This record gives sequence, structure tokens and C-alpha cells, in this order.
Amino acid sequence: MRISERGQITIPKYLRERFGMHHNVEVEVTPTDAGLLIRKRVGDQHPVDRVYGILGKGALGEELSVDDYIEEIRGR
Repeated sequence: MRISERGQITIPKYLRERFGMHHNVEVEVTPTDAGLLIRKRVGDQHPVDRVYGILGKGALGEELSVDDYIEEIRGR
């Protein structure tokens, strides 16, 4: 690989596919004793943590069980 005039590199396709580095994936570059480490940026939160608690309150703020919520969205 070569570095372009603008400081860009091209990661070979087989490596991008192997490590899930697709279009618009953010990466971080970390200096190490052996050189530079390039890895996908880890999100601030796990996907489950981002949606945790969404079902916790009803429209009026009351607590809902999962069964109550399912019945509510089915219109029962």
C-alpha cells in the first residue's frame, strides 16, 4: 500500500470484507510500538442498551408489562 499525496490509504477489499469495514464505517488509528493499529470505532453503547427501557412506560406514564403492551398495540 502507498500513502497518497492527501495522506490516504486504500485497504484491500478482502481485508475490508473480512473485518466488516464497509462504506461509512468509522475507524480509529492508534499508535503502537509496532506501528499503527487501525480498527473499527466502537459505538458508545451496545445496541440493546440504546433501546432498553423504551417499553417501560405507557402513554400516561404508567408501568406496562410486556403482555399489556402487546395487547395495547394489538388494540385489545
